[in-house]
Amino acid sequence: MVPVVTIGICVKNSESTLREAIESVVGQDFPHYLMEIIFVDDGSEDATLSIINEYVSRIDVSTKVFSTEWRGLSPARNTVVDNAAGKYILWLDGDMILPSDNVRQQVEFMEQNPKVGIAKTRLLIKGPGKIVATLQLIPRIVDDAKSRELGMQKSKLPGTGGAIFRVEAIRQVGGFDNALKGCGEDQDAAYRVSVAGWLLAQSPTFCCEVRNGSWKTLWNRYFWRGQGSYYLYCKNRKIFSVYKMNPIAGFMAGVLQIPAAYRLTGRKSVFLLPAYFTFIFTAWPLGFFKASVEHDVSSLRRKPY
Repeated sequence: MVPVVTIGICVKNSESTLREAIESVVGQDFPHYLMEIIFVDDGSEDATLSIINEYVSRIDVSTKVFSTEWRGLSPARNTVVDNAAGKYILWLDGDMILPSDNVRQQVEFMEQNPKVGIAKTRLLIKGPGKIVATLQLIPRIVDDAKSRELGMQKSKLPGTGGAIFRVEAIRQVGGFDNALKGCGEDQDAAYRVSVAGWLLAQSPTFCCEVRNGSWKTLWNRYFWRGQGSYYLYCKNRKIFSVYKMNPIAGFMAGVLQIPAAYRLTGRKSVFLLPAYFTFIFTAWPLGFFKASVEHDVSSLRRKPY
């Protein structure tokens, strides 16, 4: 029988969290014969591929495995898009865990809303209880509340992690842009899906991200996001405003989120949001600037004299 949903798992060096991610898929209450998993190992240098092969040999879900030298997120995701047999693709990162009813609820939501091209799930942070993990969670709670108020058409551009894509919609816009480096491929794809007339929405379920609560890891993540966002900005300046991505704007964003965050969570840690946003909005523009310099240097080297 043709699967209804393809679980797309694109990973690199995810040995520490991948087992939990796969186990959460195997534990779904959605009929396993209506699911398939496509693994794309993008040049891992650890035991990621061995873990994938270990599970493939013993789980009751149809699987496809692709292993390549490092190519980046867009080519990895396009491997899933090109080979998916399902009507939908549910994207799962190697550090995510799905509740047992996640796939069923997301598929039901998409079946009930045929005009929705992409539905994002609520993201929670699972970690050792450190303040960094908590601060990453709180803005998402606020964003989720805003998304529920906005409804479908005005929903923010979703990322891929935990989101479900209608295969017809993502193939209609040509998949992900292989020219984009680093991150940003998800926002670009969501923007094009929206422009093509599909709705963006929030599904009624959630998934968890496993985070280690390290300030260094947080810095590196947003520095990397800043680098990838440079190439996205070069392609489409309508997706975000680079002028709002600075420490001062970050501090103000944190201050403005405090009332809603405290109302929704009741946690005193919300008063650290200005410091948190200042921190990540310092890392992001530095990554953005580094990418712009590297791009300019590369362009000069290619310029004929």
